Amino acid sequence: MADKKVIFISCGSAAVDSDGEALAKFMKKTASVAEFNNSDVLAAVAKIEGATTVAPEGIAKLFEEDGSLAVVELGDVDGAALDAALAQVTEAADRRTLIVLASNDGLYFAGLGINKKAGKAERSVAAQDVVATLCYVADQSVPADCTGAVLYQVLKDPDMKIKELTKLKEALARMENALQRDNREPWDKHDCA
Repeated sequence: MADKKVIFISCGSAAVDSDGEALAKFMKKTASVAEFNNSDVLAAVAKIEGATTVAPEGIAKLFEEDGSLAVVELGDVDGAALDAALAQVTEAADRRTLIVLASNDGLYFAGLGINKKAGKAERSVAAQDVVATLCYVADQSVPADCTGAVLYQVLKDPDMKIKELTKLKEALARMENALQRDNREPWDKHDCA
């Protein structure tokens, strides 16, 4: 199973403010952006290596088969259909999953690395920015033609990658020290030798 996963949902003109239970629960945990153009984001996300278009009910299977980026294209659905899809999406997600909902009404981020207290980030966002952010958070390869910027305004910790690398370096140093201790001759392991 992939370590970090992304679920990207494109829903056109679906009403994200409808009364569904799953939608209301999802919206409580999101950070959004002030200005977003939904026209070409689906095509841009599809260019990310490993992106797989699936139905909401196919996400769990994709993740079991070591997929890491599920793209769900709902089209112009009503609020009830969006709520049902979000219920399936959140069921397939775990704490290591980033969920992004793109609609004509806005762009919403929830899950892995997202600061739900950020509210609405006051910046305009293009499709390339969404791609850069997805790749940054989920450790995906950025497409060569991507010119977007990471949306640090919606992240819990803008320095999360630096901290991850620091932890890995420290773990590697501890492992090297342990290996060096094990490689010594028995008489070198004691101070009295």
